[in-house]
Amino acid sequence: MILSVQRKSIEPGIAVLEMTGRIAMGSDSQTIEWRLAELLRENHKRVVFDLTQVTFLDSSGIGILMMCHAKLKKAGGALHIAGAQGMVLETLEITSLSKIVNCYRTAAEAARSF
Repeated sequence: MILSVQRKSIEPGIAVLEMTGRIAMGSDSQTIEWRLAELLRENHKRVVFDLTQVTFLDSSGIGILMMCHAKLKKAGGALHIAGAQGMVLETLEITSLSKIVNCYRTAAEAARSF
């Protein structure tokens, strides 16, 4: 399944990127980078990646999430991950990304924690 990324806002100053599909090697995953770059240009520094509808996450996907975390941190912001479950959550835990980027059950919970 192709990766789809939809932008939403929960609260003023907090942007949410809702993702559906697979975060894996390939050009689809670059969409995440491009959408984050848009947010940074618009001065959004608190971002939630909602992975509720993501069904697969490979090592290049982990790399993209880490790069996004680093870019936000360098800009003085933060990345939170919401909704990861099943294999996606296991991958975040096995790679220890869940220890670097705060993970929450829902996007609303992630937004409240900023």
